[in-house]
Amino acid sequence: MANEIPVYMITGFLEGGKTSFLKFTLQQDYFNDGSKTLLILCEEGETELDQEFMDKYHVVTETIEEESELNREYFREVGKRHKPDRVIIEYNGMWSPKNITQLPFPYSWELYQTITVLDGSTFQLYLNNIKSLAMELLTYTDMVVFNRCTQETPIDTFNRSIKAVNRRAEVMFETKDGETLQPEDVLPYDRDQDVIHLEDEDYGIWYIDAQDNPDEYVGKTIVFKAMVMKNKEFPADVFVPGRNAMTCCADDIRFIGYKCKCDKNTSEQLKAFKDRDFVMLTAKVNVEYQMEYKGKGVVLYATDIQPAKKPADDIVYFN
Repeated sequence: MANEIPVYMITGFLEGGKTSFLKFTLQQDYFNDGSKTLLILCEEGETELDQEFMDKYHVVTETIEEESELNREYFREVGKRHKPDRVIIEYNGMWSPKNITQLPFPYSWELYQTITVLDGSTFQLYLNNIKSLAMELLTYTDMVVFNRCTQETPIDTFNRSIKAVNRRAEVMFETKDGETLQPEDVLPYDRDQDVIHLEDEDYGIWYIDAQDNPDEYVGKTIVFKAMVMKNKEFPADVFVPGRNAMTCCADDIRFIGYKCKCDKNTSEQLKAFKDRDFVMLTAKVNVEYQMEYKGKGVVLYATDIQPAKKPADDIVYFN
């Protein structure tokens, strides 16, 4: 559509750095091109945009206080009044981010990207106190930016946890000085081996690394203990071996696993197991397009399925 107006959502908790991130973005060449930006503010933060800044970067603002104000009539009215080239909504971090996907934008408005900005030094406190809302922020976003990180910030753990609940999200870590920090790819097993044996506690780390670096595992054999998950919509020779994982907090435990296909021999082996039985799986790894993934991803090809005892701790962690 020629007149399509892109909408960018900036989410995160109060005083987490959303406005500072917004100011930085507006000054970049890819945004500072003379286009008019309508900025809809849904909360008052510690940092504000002054009039000189807004004039320089062609920004007009609107402020709302109630989530219910984000309705079709409101969007049409401010769109008609300001005629923006783009729209940025600085969303209130205490409102459900799930509702972002249901906002009734005018026909010409298109949601382009949702970015969640978080204070790396305080994020763990939010996990401890408002776990479900913090998890929603991670689930319904395209990018997560952790600012104000220090050497003590557990960026490896945060990165794995986010990837576990939202594999498509890009994750960035920055210090208060704007220096970029990179999570370390320290694996508890040797990824270069042709046959990789996973310890029970290493499944979550492998699962995330296989998401991020699937081609590194193509053609390799993986051996690990897994829970059997069958689906009545799958053919009899397909199942999902995986584990229940704690992503960020005890209230957010979910099953994670990759699709596994069986040949004639392993299909017979699979018949001996029911849902939630534990098995020791040996499988070849490939990367293929799968409808369930909505794209390419890891697919396992079972070569042996044997009974196994439940692990001492059947919950997987990402640290």
